Amino acid sequence: MFVAGLKVGAPIWQLIIHDWSKFLPSEWMPYAKTFYAPDGSSQYEEHRQFDVAWNHHQNRKKHHWQYWILQRDDGDEICLPIPKRYLLEMVADWMGAGRAITGEWEVAEWYRANKEKIKLEEQTRNHVESLVLP
Repeated sequence: MFVAGLKVGAPIWQLIIHDWSKFLPSEWMPYAKTFYAPDGSSQYEEHRQFDVAWNHHQNRKKHHWQYWILQRDDGDEICLPIPKRYLLEMVADWMGAGRAITGEWEVAEWYRANKEKIKLEEQTRNHVESLVLP
């Protein structure tokens, strides 16, 4: 993610503190329980605690598009503009995750496949697409 962030021009400090909250007990313990068995081997076992930790993470860390969704009391959702520094960090996060999974820097295919699920304000989407689509 750090290298991807340098590629897109994200602020270095953002990249250094990117996912620091995952080291807090509120996130660390549920993540560990989900991704690692008691013997330390890798696994993926969903737990309700992970859902709570993931929601906590998304609502704490501004590089997640979910942070920028205003849920109104009447049920309506409003997409707020994402400031450039967090938008760049978000794109870097997507790129880094893709590279970790596939070994490639390619993010365009992933974005196209997930675009309809990602709720973004119009100018934010235009900026994201200028970064990730050829």
